[in-house]
Amino acid sequence: MTGAAVLLAAALLAWPGPPRHRVGPDRRPIGRPARGARRSDPLALAAAFDVLAVCLRAGMPVPAAARAASAAAPPELAGLLRGAADLLALGADPARAWAAPTGRIEPSCADLLRLARRSASSGTALAQGVTELADRVRQDARHRGAAAAERAGVLIAGPLGLCFLPAFVCLGIVPVIAGLAGRVLGSGVL
Repeated sequence: MTGAAVLLAAALLAWPGPPRHRVGPDRRPIGRPARGARRSDPLALAAAFDVLAVCLRAGMPVPAAARAASAAAPPELAGLLRGAADLLALGADPARAWAAPTGRIEPSCADLLRLARRSASSGTALAQGVTELADRVRQDARHRGAAAAERAGVLIAGPLGLCFLPAFVCLGIVPVIAGLAGRVLGSGVL
């Protein structure tokens, strides 16, 4: 008994434990590729778009509205909004301020930048477009959630079928065939 306890204690001491990663100032593990980073929460993006639209509808200038919305936005969108707000406050051309940065960005963020550039060049109201963008982001999230639930239902049906089909054959069909075979063989038909 004590030998087993000693072996168990030795195994627990030798167990490596969870992997430890160094983290940077943004709390993201250092050394991990940026491509493997998770996408932004679509509902957080939609909420930030709603904040931007409300600020614009309240009459705030675009730089102040973008700065206010960046406080509630996910990190990627917050950086874009702060950068555009800073450039607009300094008097930069709106097309330059809302220009897409180099590299990959969230498609919804790219849509916002495109919408803001178009609004600056044509003079259309930015608030209505941002509200529609927020609605579209929510709709896309709803569709992705429904698709994931449907995929899960299909993936669950396979193992359930593999479990229940043999049980159905063994408990439902085999006794019926055995009973019929006993009657047929017992009556002397064969």
